Amino acid sequence: MTLATNAKRDYYEVLGVLRNASEQEMKSAYRKLALQYHPDRNPGNAEAEEKFKEASEAYAVLADAEKRAHYDRFGHAGAGFDPSGFPDIHDIFSDLFGFGDIFGTGGGRRSRAQRGSDLREDLTLTFEEAAFGITSEINARRREVCDECSGTGCAPGKQPAVCSTCGGRGQLQYHQGFFTLGRTCHTCQGVGRVITHPCRKCQGAGRVMRERKLEVKVPSGVEDGTRMRFASQGESGTRGGPAGDLYVVLHVKEHSFFERDGKDLHCVIPVSFTQVSLGAEVMVPTLAGDYKLKIPEGTQTGTTLRIKGKGLPVVNGHGKGDLYVHVRVHTPTRLTRRQRELLQELESGSKVDNRPEERRLLDRVKDIFG
Repeated sequence: MTLATNAKRDYYEVLGVLRNASEQEMKSAYRKLALQYHPDRNPGNAEAEEKFKEASEAYAVLADAEKRAHYDRFGHAGAGFDPSGFPDIHDIFSDLFGFGDIFGTGGGRRSRAQRGSDLREDLTLTFEEAAFGITSEINARRREVCDECSGTGCAPGKQPAVCSTCGGRGQLQYHQGFFTLGRTCHTCQGVGRVITHPCRKCQGAGRVMRERKLEVKVPSGVEDGTRMRFASQGESGTRGGPAGDLYVVLHVKEHSFFERDGKDLHCVIPVSFTQVSLGAEVMVPTLAGDYKLKIPEGTQTGTTLRIKGKGLPVVNGHGKGDLYVHVRVHTPTRLTRRQRELLQELESGSKVDNRPEERRLLDRVKDIFG
């Protein structure tokens, strides 16, 4: 459910720009690298070819606002983009220079197959559902291949026609000095084919919008903000391209009693002065039911007691965390005359040093009780 991280250099480092670089600064940086490492300028140089590909991939992500935002947040592992989804190198040159082929390599028409877009859905869970896991359903709206035209975009029995503007090449070529320049054909958008008889159901798009119910199995122990990846469950690709991925982001509600710290849980229980003085057994709620906890005699307020194995399970692993119970002595606000007399007798027999305690201890108590 997670993306594997490839050993790639940081895209900003590849282009040699700062992370807050403007669009123009990135274009200038890529232009310089593309001219320096283009294979036609470095025939037979495998290192230059790899650097050219690396720079092109980096620019393809950072030049797209949405992809750049994903990359800035998640890096290579969480960006969720397949290299097959990157723009064609000739498209990048067209964007930078206004033409598709500065070196006269005759790039030909644009690849027909394009990867589908990734999708995101959100799923809200209760604290208990996140702790124990749950199987739920989500409604995902996505573009899928039109079943009437099988994704061709053409009416039944019809086929795309060769573009009359570019003759099926996908580019219009111009000569400027010793360069042969290519510009993406504006009629067919570089595909080399045009749909003259569009499908009535999808209007020539080859895809239609549908809503699907998808089953999501949430493992036990997930945290708020967890991203689950479902490969090929995003939008269908165009012209036979692969489907994108679906990302389900989990939102976990807070619990009224427990506070989470990784796999461990924390809670605060109020106890009486008598219970901490003489010792007692109290029932403490856990995610698995009530637990009888022994309060040792002479326990001080702020003491933390651990209940082993009563925390949260490790996601896709073994074992559980612990439950930490913070003791808080409850001071009564109304006393009977007899209770007051007994406390005065107790006070007369005990001496407490009322000088301020070290600040470190006070800070620890503040951390416990907020």
